[in-house]
Amino acid sequence: MIVFDKLWSTLKEKGISQYSLIKNHGISTGQLDRLRKNGNVSTYTLNQLCSIIGCKLEDIAEYKED
Repeated sequence: MIVFDKLWSTLKEKGISQYSLIKNHGISTGQLDRLRKNGNVSTYTLNQLCSIIGCKLEDIAEYKED
């Protein structure tokens, strides 16, 4: 299972708020909700987040076995 627990700490380290993602970068509240719940998100969304945050995929997501 892919989890996005690292996303929240990476955002905090970089000083980027969820509000900023929504208002300044066009990330939808629905996408953030899916990320919070470790739901399905597109690779497009993950690419956008890495670009906005300036990080690598492994800084926001990781695979954990069930």
